[in-house]
Amino acid sequence: MSRLTTAIRDAAGRVDAATPGRRDRAVDALRAGAILGVVLGHWLVTALVADGRTLHTASPLQHLPWLAPVSWAFQTLAVFFLVGGHVATRGYASARARGIPYHRWLHGRLARLFTPVAAVLTLWTVVATALLLSGAEYATVRTLVKLALSPMWFLLVFAALTAATPLIARLHPLWPLAVVLHVDLLRLGLGAPDGLGWLNLAAGWLVPYTLGAAWTRGELERRRTGWVLLLSGTAVTAALVAWAGYPASMVGVPGAGVSNLNPPTLAAVTFGLAQCGLALLLRDRLRTAMRRPVAWAAVALVNLSAMTVFLWHQTALMATTATGLLAGRLPGLHTVPDGLGWVAARLLWLPVFVLALTVCWAAFRSWEQGRGGRRRGRSRVVRTHRPATKDVRHV
Repeated sequence: MSRLTTAIRDAAGRVDAATPGRRDRAVDALRAGAILGVVLGHWLVTALVADGRTLHTASPLQHLPWLAPVSWAFQTLAVFFLVGGHVATRGYASARARGIPYHRWLHGRLARLFTPVAAVLTLWTVVATALLLSGAEYATVRTLVKLALSPMWFLLVFAALTAATPLIARLHPLWPLAVVLHVDLLRLGLGAPDGLGWLNLAAGWLVPYTLGAAWTRGELERRRTGWVLLLSGTAVTAALVAWAGYPASMVGVPGAGVSNLNPPTLAAVTFGLAQCGLALLLRDRLRTAMRRPVAWAAVALVNLSAMTVFLWHQTALMATTATGLLAGRLPGLHTVPDGLGWVAARLLWLPVFVLALTVCWAAFRSWEQGRGGRRRGRSRVVRTHRPATKDVRHV
């Protein structure tokens, strides 16, 4: 066994030993999987095509619609909201039991979300200004800024739901699901204005969030519940795609008339219910897997840097694309994503994206961890009285 392998195992063992025994490691594993799913999904379906001096966005799903199942695997936001609702309602109940005021609890939760955002906004303000002053095409700058800031839309929704946690902690998921159903019926079936669909931006993600609250209340412990959500969600989604005209892709496709994600449609919500059902069924397996120190240490590391990874992954893609332009138009990076050759080339670029993201993580992780890597009011994965182990926390 090499020294590096020994060092990794020793470090993982210290993280494992320092983790409180009462912690549900499956929650952290689900969150890490949801974040990494979104990141990998964006890297696979987002293309920046070079056309002269201009870069514009494209997607292989435009040209290869049979790749839609890729979006089923990597559109994992519903799981993130499921876990977020569970952690928020559990944390709020704990805060109340300890006499912590609502405003202090909320400030602690939102600081974890929005402190890292400041670094992204600062950097991209400088980059966009420099590009415009250097004579870059306005369309290119707009494309880059839009991609860089696109991950932030869900933070606003998540923050709003977090702030409303005391009001919606006991809300049944069927109520927001009914809102989504009626909005889609009016908008897509009866010709109501498209703007009505934005009601689903809150209602659609409120469905898995309230499922998370039900998890906290102990209402989702039976495996039968997971199977009902998985099977019914899958069946309804398939029916909506096959007979109701909903897109098969669970992410937005440039140029498509209807997007399942922008705003969320009934198909996206029922698909999310199926994902939540699968997540609930996997809890016991994940708890078993997370007993392995190396696996748990990897999950703990992702959770420690979850917002950094999420906020900077598009920047990593664009930095790689911009640097690659120095060598000309490269397959899988600057070319039109219209064939299997592009897909194969893009897969080869994934390790480069990971390397670029690692650089971003090293440069900006302190914005998420706060001064000295510590912030008050956070639930902790690892006990802080152990000096040899880094403090790992919930996102």
